Amino acid sequence: MHYKIIRSDEYFKKLKKFIRKHPDALERYVKTIELLELDPFHPSLRLHKLQGKLNDYHSVSINMKYRIVIDFIFNEKEIIPIDIGTHDEVY
Repeated sequence: MHYKIIRSDEYFKKLKKFIRKHPDALERYVKTIELLELDPFHPSLRLHKLQGKLNDYHSVSINMKYRIVIDFIFNEKEIIPIDIGTHDEVY
């Protein structure tokens, strides 16, 4: 069951800024996206629904420090990254 990652121009700008700021996270980011496409429910991603103002979205972990906020559309098997950064930056 593969999911499609749909990156908006706005997210791509955030991603480029994130990678410039945290080049050490690039390899782990790529692995996270690959796993997200294959199995968004894999335990290492720590997928969870957000609460409060972000309650329409989910989050996955790149590592213990960095997160990706996503819009997770189950029916159409689409994942739309919304934001990327540290825990405090994205929440």
